[in-house]
Amino acid sequence: AHPDVLKRMKRPASGEKNLDRIAAWRAACPDLTIRSTFIAGFPGETEAEFNYLLDFMREAKIDRAGCFAYSPVEGAKANELEGALPDEIRNERQARFMAVAEEVSAQLLQAKVGQRIRVIVDAIQGQGGIGRSQSDAPEIDGVVHLLPTDKISKKYRVGEFVKATVVGTQGHDLIAQL
Repeated sequence: AHPDVLKRMKRPASGEKNLDRIAAWRAACPDLTIRSTFIAGFPGETEAEFNYLLDFMREAKIDRAGCFAYSPVEGAKANELEGALPDEIRNERQARFMAVAEEVSAQLLQAKVGQRIRVIVDAIQGQGGIGRSQSDAPEIDGVVHLLPTDKISKKYRVGEFVKATVVGTQGHDLIAQL
């Protein structure tokens, strides 16, 4: 986020330091999945500051990002700040942020095509299955659709870990085969 917005939020971090941290983490652990939540429309947030946040998101490539439109909370110091934004602007910024987050997510998922991943099988669906990779939280993130196997000897079992090759994407989901 923009340093001035972080200052108004009384947050100690800066966008540049966060980008450096993320780069160091990814260098140390290339398979790292980063999850974060953002606020759009904080009191006094300018269009330029919001665009800075969008640029940060594009550069940081946060794997799993959520965004809330700022809303006043009883007793919060932020309620006393000048420059409260109308609901319409806060909601529009939230939607714009989520559009960028979805673009980033789609790029990151597409980059997994061809990779072998470890998947836990959550459900059987016909001859295939539904599972999750190490990056996917249950009921929050996408899933891994395991294609039906042509190996009759290999059946998917709920709770089993399998190694699968990612062959495609569909929205927030991966499509993989053994």
